[in-house]
Amino acid sequence: MTMTHPAAGGKASSAPLMGRAAEPTIFELSQPGRSSFQFRTTGVPPRPAGDLIPSEFLADDVVELAEVSERDLVAHFTRLSHRQFSVDLGAYPLGSCTMKYNPKVCDTIASLPGLAGVHPGAPASLTQGWLEIMVSLEAALCEVTGMASATLQPAAGAAGELTGLLLMRAYHAARGEERRRIIIPDSAHGTNPASVTLGGYDVTTVPSDDRGCVDLAALKAVLDTDVAGIMLTNPNTLGLFEEDIAEIAAAVHDVGGLLYYDGANLNAILGVVRPGDMGFDIVHMNLHKTFATPHGGGGPGAGPVAVSSRLTEFLPGPRATKVGDRYDWVTPPSSIGRVHGWHGNALVLARALAYIEIHGGDGLRKVSERAVLNANWIRQRLSTVFDVAFDRPCMHEVVLSLTTLRKDHGIKAIDVAKRLMEEGFHAPTVYFPLIVDEALMIEPTETESLQTLEALAQAFELIAAEALSDPDSLHAAPRTSPVGRVDEALAARQLIQTFDARPQP
Repeated sequence: MTMTHPAAGGKASSAPLMGRAAEPTIFELSQPGRSSFQFRTTGVPPRPAGDLIPSEFLADDVVELAEVSERDLVAHFTRLSHRQFSVDLGAYPLGSCTMKYNPKVCDTIASLPGLAGVHPGAPASLTQGWLEIMVSLEAALCEVTGMASATLQPAAGAAGELTGLLLMRAYHAARGEERRRIIIPDSAHGTNPASVTLGGYDVTTVPSDDRGCVDLAALKAVLDTDVAGIMLTNPNTLGLFEEDIAEIAAAVHDVGGLLYYDGANLNAILGVVRPGDMGFDIVHMNLHKTFATPHGGGGPGAGPVAVSSRLTEFLPGPRATKVGDRYDWVTPPSSIGRVHGWHGNALVLARALAYIEIHGGDGLRKVSERAVLNANWIRQRLSTVFDVAFDRPCMHEVVLSLTTLRKDHGIKAIDVAKRLMEEGFHAPTVYFPLIVDEALMIEPTETESLQTLEALAQAFELIAAEALSDPDSLHAAPRTSPVGRVDEALAARQLIQTFDARPQP
């Protein structure tokens, strides 16, 4: 629907009245001479600024900014915000991403002036409260994981992965060894092989067995003294617990390698079992996922790395440490150095500690128990309409497959995901893990009620019925969103980063 937008100078433009109507860009709303409220005087000398700014630093041309009234500016961005989906609006069942509801009390705590108003460069003598928070969080994370010590610096999971690999390298180097290979299962997170390459190692992939776990015989066949370690997620990315983990740990340790735990799925085992008790030496944690702090869209995140006692001396520094009755910054003797400009994403760390304190040990165990219960409820309910990749009890997420629907009716995972958006739910993860054909990966999280799970299941069942009766309708979805079906492959190849950019030939 089009109309004459008053801020567009009377010309016809698309107005955001209903459905998929386009919202004008801020530059399309611009009118020469129009502005928001301004102070009558600011005290800033007009240009030329004399000695205030050296002439060589002054721009030759006026910066082209949109000229709009405050009313139009606020309305424009408010309309755009109403077109977004978030965990505060509805279920966000992205498998592996763990997009659970974020308790607002943790946000309130992190916004306290005594926390939010402190500069990271302030000395330890003036930041005793902050250092106590970090020491307390490290202790809690070590208790949850069964590790001896930790660094809070890494800013997200991928940063935690690289930190873990650098710790591996430092450990082996201190022993006079130069190992070249890291073993990764074929169901690993996509960031694992990328981190291995960035860390200077070569990737050796081992296959999954017919139950969706690491093929133990294949693993043992590639183990030798050139292996620096193995990166594992447990539960793995299929949502299945690695039942042979003790034997895997023994085999890797026998050749002098280390075990790295990818903590993306840590929320499935909180308070039930600890990576350290499984034999892991290095554990990274996605605090923004496991302990429900806001994330997505590139951050903020937090990826602390905990280690066994033999790796403590290599941790990044400085670390918040209790020295006598005070707190101070202490750098381990063989530290690999900083992996973050300051001390980590501190306000995310504060939120995570608040979440842990609110729940307590028993509460964290209930978090994982309910996450597992919700995922298995979904698995059982949808097993009658979709294929289940590995139809046995899962942990916190379940992987479905649309192989039958694709073969019989031409319906792909992307069609179901797009259609689900029309039912008021965010799409699940699709085409991951890569070893499952037409994968739909669903993680309902523990924060969704039975009523929400029922509504989600009914939406999937409705879509499955449409796939049989009217498959073309799924190919056209989404039809009720501001933007319709997007060609993701073309968008990746010809990225248009600004409103006035043009695709390259």
